[in-house]
Amino acid sequence: MRLEVDWTRCDGHGLCARLLAERVELDEWGYPVVADPDVAPTLERHARRAVAACPRLALRLT
Repeated sequence: MRLEVDWTRCDGHGLCARLLAERVELDEWGYPVVADPDVAPTLERHARRAVAACPRLALRLT
């Protein structure tokens, strides 16, 4: 699985970085940076929770 950010939707709330710190960091403006978009099976549950919690629906797993 891969974690993707839809930049047209993202408002930089930062919730994804709190829920999935293993894959998401925030830049200096509070927007997510996904250095490694591949999600290991051990992180899948956390990744799904971050996707579901995004207030702007800007995250998705593919």
